[in-house]
Amino acid sequence: MHAIQQQYWSIRDYLSPVLKESKFKEHGRITPEEFVAAGDFLAYKFPVWTWEKGDSSKARDYLPADKQYLVTRGVPCLRRATSLAYTDADEDAERLLNFGDSSAGGDGDEWVETHAGRKPNLDSAANPGEIADIPDDNAQDDDLASGVGNMSLGNVPAMSEIPDIDEIPDMEEEDLEEGDAATAPVKATPNVIDPSQVEVATGNLLQVRTYDVMITYDKYYQTPRIWLQGYDENRTPLTPSQIFQDVSADHALKTVTIEPFPHSSSLQAASVHPCKHASVMKKVIERMNNSVVAEQLAQQKIPKEKKKWPFGRKTSGTGKDDKNAAAAAAAGDDEEVEGMRVDFYLVVFLKFIASIVPTIEVDSTTSF
Repeated sequence: MHAIQQQYWSIRDYLSPVLKESKFKEHGRITPEEFVAAGDFLAYKFPVWTWEKGDSSKARDYLPADKQYLVTRGVPCLRRATSLAYTDADEDAERLLNFGDSSAGGDGDEWVETHAGRKPNLDSAANPGEIADIPDDNAQDDDLASGVGNMSLGNVPAMSEIPDIDEIPDMEEEDLEEGDAATAPVKATPNVIDPSQVEVATGNLLQVRTYDVMITYDKYYQTPRIWLQGYDENRTPLTPSQIFQDVSADHALKTVTIEPFPHSSSLQAASVHPCKHASVMKKVIERMNNSVVAEQLAQQKIPKEKKKWPFGRKTSGTGKDDKNAAAAAAAGDDEEVEGMRVDFYLVVFLKFIASIVPTIEVDSTTSF
């Protein structure tokens, strides 16, 4: 059934017309040319993203041969998405703490303690467990003084029993360096384990997963589409069930599925289905465009300083120059603002995808 569905989608994508008119503000959809322009802007501002040409047999003719899709590699994923879920269980309950002085009768500061029912982890840095007291320096000084006071000088040997310094043998004469183990050459040991065979410790070391994130253009939905290929700390590809651990529970196995990557003949990757991308991007772009338009209008209202020629003179005549300048200023005031450009489309798109995979740091544009 899944194979039939894949064939249907490929035929549907092949027969779909290519969008020619820009509609990213009205409908949230973009043309292939706008996708390339937005990808160029993303790769220029954030060099972790690069263009790839993919398999030549899978190339799309409506995209440049060397700009088939965008990719960034080694994106970290520090924890699972299930760790962000907040439940109503007893271990996640809240309680009110009062730090006021009850004897004084006044109202003190009140704080809410979250996850009050969870047991503390004594191995963590926040709960180091029982810490021993630091010893007193004065007590150590007293013990040292008492020890020195009990020393006796009655057992000092006579001067005749002390050997002469010249009688001490020289190390070079005895040739002791030849038998020194520290200066001996290192010999190969047959029982040494190769570093690649050492298993990764699972104690307090952080197990970090990494992802290769790809962005392609979907011809049918006329929007970008995200693809995820995960690896564990040993660069072993993740299984589909492991990948779904890093996806929000509202989207796993619903809008995020495992499908063939369109620019490769063998790669299977997790993909966020783009059926709702256009409507969501339309709402986000409308909000961002309103703020951009307001900022551009505020910039237009700032009066421009008039430059005066220091050695100028007053002119008399019909005043045609003054009329032309006034007409140009009025035309500048009536000029429409551009608003949000299509170059920022993928920047906004990554912020939307970050809500679907909250623990995968796909959004490298947080400071933009």
